[in-house]
Amino acid sequence: MSESIQAVPPFVDAPAPYVAHRRAARPTAREWTRHAILFFLTVITTTIAGIIVAVSNSGQNLEPDVPIPHTPLDYLIYIPEYYLKSVALLVHQALVQPSMLAQGFTFSFALLAILTAHEFGHYIACRRYNVDATLPFFIPAPPLFLAGTFGAFIKIKSPIPSRRALFDIGVAGPLAGFVVALPVTIIGLVAAHTQAPASGGEIILHDSLLVQIFARFLHVNLDAVALNPFSFAAWIGLLVTSLNLMPVGQLDGGHATYSVFGPKIHKHLGRIAFFTMSALALLGWFLHNSPSGFLYAVLLGVMLKVRHPQPVNDYEKLNRGRLIVAALTLLVFVLSFLPFPISIT
Repeated sequence: MSESIQAVPPFVDAPAPYVAHRRAARPTAREWTRHAILFFLTVITTTIAGIIVAVSNSGQNLEPDVPIPHTPLDYLIYIPEYYLKSVALLVHQALVQPSMLAQGFTFSFALLAILTAHEFGHYIACRRYNVDATLPFFIPAPPLFLAGTFGAFIKIKSPIPSRRALFDIGVAGPLAGFVVALPVTIIGLVAAHTQAPASGGEIILHDSLLVQIFARFLHVNLDAVALNPFSFAAWIGLLVTSLNLMPVGQLDGGHATYSVFGPKIHKHLGRIAFFTMSALALLGWFLHNSPSGFLYAVLLGVMLKVRHPQPVNDYEKLNRGRLIVAALTLLVFVLSFLPFPISIT
C-alpha cells in the first residue's frame, strides 16, 4: 500500500491543521528486517506457484512416488509425504530446467509488483496525513496453495483525521495496484500462445472485462491461449483489486463509500454487497461447479462484523476532485470484477 511520495495522487490535500503538529513514526530497523523476511518468504512461495504454471503448460506429469496407504497410520503419513515430495519434485524440475525457474520468478515479480504498489499506495497516503501505519505485511502461503501468497496488508495505528484522509488512504492502494496491473495484463496477452482445448477435469479462469477489452484490441482469442506468468499474475492482481473495492466494512471500497456517503449508507451498501455475493456464490456453484464465490461471501460476512473506525472530522464533505476519483475507482471495480472467478470442467 505505498509508492514514492511523488506518486501520491494530486487530489491529496495538505494535512489538516489539527494533525499538522505531529509526525508519523518511522519504521525501525527491526521492523524493516521483519517485513523484509516476510517479503523474501513470499518471493519463494510465489516463485513455486509460478513454476507450477510452467510445469502445467509443458504437459509434464510430476506425480510423486508415494505408496498407496492401507492402514490408518499410512493415511496419516500419506498426505504430508505426498505434499513434501510434490514440492521437492517441482523444485528439482525447476533446477534441471532453468526456463521453468525463470517463469516462476517472472510470475513472482509481476504479482508482487502489483501487491507492492497497492500496499505502498496506502502506506504513502498514510504518511502524507501523518497517520501511523506499519510497513506492508506480505503473507506467504504454503507452496502448492493458491498463488503462493495470502496477500498483503498494512495496519493503521492512529486515528484517521478526516473523511478526505480516509478516502485518499482507501483508494490510493487499489488505484496504484491497478496502474501496475495494466501493463502486466497487456504483456500477458501479447506473450500468450495457443493451447489445446480443455479435455475436462480442469480449472478455467474467467476473464475480467478489462482483459476482454484488451484482448479484443490486441486480437487475442482468450479461449485458445494458455496461461502464462504475466497473465496469471494479472488475473490474481485484478481479482484482489476488485475484492478490496467491495463496499464493505474496512475494505478499501468500504473506506471510499464511508467517505462519500457516510456511515448509514456505508452500512446498507455493505449488506447489499454481502447478499449479492452470496447469491452469486450459489449461481457459481450450480452453473460453474465452483465453490470460489463462497470465499467472497464468507470474507464479506466477516468484514460486516468489523466496526468501521470513525474519522476525527466525520462531517467533512469531499470536494469535486475526489468525487471524480470516486467515479474512476468505481470504473476500476467494474473493469476488474469477476462475478464467477473460476469454472471446473
